[in-house]
Amino acid sequence: MSKKKMLSAIKTAKPPLSSMPAVPPFPTEQRPASEIFGAQAAQSGSRVLLAADFDGISQAIHFLYPQARCIASPLPQVTSGIELKNCEPSDLQAVDVAVLNGQLGVAENGAVWIAEEDMVHRVLPFITQHLVLLLPQDQIVYNMHEAYQQITIDEGGFGLFVAGPSKTADIEQSLVIGAQAARSLTIFLT
Repeated sequence: MSKKKMLSAIKTAKPPLSSMPAVPPFPTEQRPASEIFGAQAAQSGSRVLLAADFDGISQAIHFLYPQARCIASPLPQVTSGIELKNCEPSDLQAVDVAVLNGQLGVAENGAVWIAEEDMVHRVLPFITQHLVLLLPQDQIVYNMHEAYQQITIDEGGFGLFVAGPSKTADIEQSLVIGAQAARSLTIFLT
């Protein structure tokens, strides 16, 4: 059979287009989403803390990471040891702690959505030794269905959900923390 005949046969055998099924609403738990989020995030290895203001967050960061030599953050309230807007991604290899805004939290899995606009450099949440995310408590939804209704992937470019520190158990069936990204994740609920 020739190439033309094969392509023609494929075109004629193509099924008609059908629309995607509607996703049904899923019942939510009665507990507050932030309470569920905290428990799920802790289960994945994250540390979840409540924060009243940025002064408390800055003090907590210095208390939690006293050995940190380089803190990187695009947030004006956090003293950054590196000017993120004027550096190359390769300059970030010495970052000990990165402090970023999270836009949305998901209670069912303790994940936080970080958009590219909040990172400055896509590599920052991966290259840092310790990742600190600031998440408004009122921006926590119950499940991923609700989360995907709120995030706009097409508009923001790159973004990712982070749930816990990096971990793998592929190497000789041993759990390794921080193998591909941050060794710890601290989430401040604001």
